[in-house]
Amino acid sequence: MTQQAATSPHFSVMLAEVLDVLAPKDGALYIDGTFGAGGYSRALLDAADCRVIAVDRDPTAIARGREMQAEFNGRLTLVEGCFGDMGTLMPPVLEQHERSDVDGIALDIGVSSMQIDQAERGFSFQSDGPLDMRMSGAGLSAADVVNRFDADDLASIFWTYGEEKRSRAVARAIVARREEEPFTRTGDLAQLVAQVMGARARAEKVHPATRTFQALRIFVNDELGELARGLSAAEALLAPGGRLAVVSFHSLEDRMVKRFLVERTGKTARPSRHMPIAAVGPAASFAEVTRGAGKASKSEVDVNARSRSAKLRGAERTDAPVQVLDLKALGLQRFHDLQRGLS
Repeated sequence: MTQQAATSPHFSVMLAEVLDVLAPKDGALYIDGTFGAGGYSRALLDAADCRVIAVDRDPTAIARGREMQAEFNGRLTLVEGCFGDMGTLMPPVLEQHERSDVDGIALDIGVSSMQIDQAERGFSFQSDGPLDMRMSGAGLSAADVVNRFDADDLASIFWTYGEEKRSRAVARAIVARREEEPFTRTGDLAQLVAQVMGARARAEKVHPATRTFQALRIFVNDELGELARGLSAAEALLAPGGRLAVVSFHSLEDRMVKRFLVERTGKTARPSRHMPIAAVGPAASFAEVTRGAGKASKSEVDVNARSRSAKLRGAERTDAPVQVLDLKALGLQRFHDLQRGLS
């Protein structure tokens, strides 16, 4: 596995495998849609005499990237924004590069370890901090959600985004407690959830508040909607032969990436085995590069435990037209309806 410098606050998960999918070449142009600490961008720039456009919704990540930008002397372009908005963000940037498309896109989905490790960002139940969780600092915070939404809405969030079996019990406990005092700290919320789960859950290796915190983070940042829009934008931005590499960290994300690539590679089930593919749907806009989902090696997991849940899927763009984004086909409709109805 390619290692980052020991001074780096973040490991880019499955870095070597992502490079294998993207196969960087001299003169090519790539997008790192989730810049973070710049691990994928640096690896691409080191691997070939190429250029990288790096996108991140977190202004602190963009600020940290300025030094790397200077280091690579014009080969790295930083863009503040959401990777789901690449379709509108990229055209003016690509025009500066005298291109209308790109040769590869890397997406590392979810919250970065740097954000989790910074207590003041409010992502972690293991370090007490403000109950925030916003990657960009805009919109509803996690505190807004737990202090304003009613029990039914909270239970829907915890069940839909966190697959929390005791979602209703957690929601009721939150509503009851906030009448006495609103939630402002991550530690306070984590303690309440742990109490609801009981002594047996508290004895488990996985913290009992894990699913609740995951659900809040995904809802606050509209992460699944962002992923769907990002996949669709990647389809539109990649040149024929361009590669897409997506690393996800939990089942909701990976399920969506899988569904997207199954549909785009033309592998959806046919009504009849006698019916030709062309009669069923549009031509495949992607060809499979990885067979199923790749996982991090044992050696990487030993170094970075957070990589143990990572899954990598890769595909290559064909010359077929871009397909319309179908939220229902991606299994996203219920998430979209919930997000639109509650936010």
